[in-house]
Amino acid sequence: MRNVPVAEVDGLDRAVLAIGTDYPHEHLLPRHEHRRAQVLYAATGVMRVETADGSWTIPTARAVLIPPMTGHQVTMTGVSTRSLYIEPAAVPWFPARCQAVDVAALLRELLLAAVEMEPRYAEHSRDAALAALVLHELKNLTPLPLDVPMPSDPRLRTLCEAFLRKPDIHDPPARWCAALDVSERTLARLFRRGTGLNFSQWRQRACVLHSLHHLTAGMPVTRVAALLGYDNPAAYTAAFGKLLGRPPSAYRSPGTGTGIA
Repeated sequence: MRNVPVAEVDGLDRAVLAIGTDYPHEHLLPRHEHRRAQVLYAATGVMRVETADGSWTIPTARAVLIPPMTGHQVTMTGVSTRSLYIEPAAVPWFPARCQAVDVAALLRELLLAAVEMEPRYAEHSRDAALAALVLHELKNLTPLPLDVPMPSDPRLRTLCEAFLRKPDIHDPPARWCAALDVSERTLARLFRRGTGLNFSQWRQRACVLHSLHHLTAGMPVTRVAALLGYDNPAAYTAAFGKLLGRPPSAYRSPGTGTGIA
């Protein structure tokens, strides 16, 4: 199925529904939720998935698992998606919180093939076998640290959301303290309690994940590093590798060059 609202087929008596959707550039899907578990895969572009407790940046060829009845909104930058909507009983292992995941070559091909399935695929058919294999392969997903946890404290969350729109690796904690009228010790406590990270860890993670949008668009690493305020490209590359375990080049879309100039 392609470009079909899931609400039109949600009631079908099938464990797996697959829908491919093409979105306009910089399209926003307002906050919503699904009865089924969702595997949201970025065939192209970059997605930003936001919930009450975090923000996930999903580059091309990666996916995010969205649990049933989890309110979320999605910002699409040049995105074409392949989504699986799965009956909760078929994935009892599904995480309780959104989780970014890597997508191996086999599962990627299965996702691309799944959107060609008939919505009411017959039992014991090829499509039914494909759906069963998809469910099997989903159990072997590798989690990726592509999320920025968000605090529930409304004043701190407002500052965090503003930072995510324009991150700066050298943004000083003193600025945050002044805005909140708290001490640095209190700020540290608020961050640890609200995000599980200290301020510098959260700031670093937010900057690295924000950079995925620019890398996918083909921006050179030197320019990305400067945009985020890093002292030099090497510092940015080191921070990127420390968080994601791979260099920035691993997250560039095919055909965008080396990005080192």
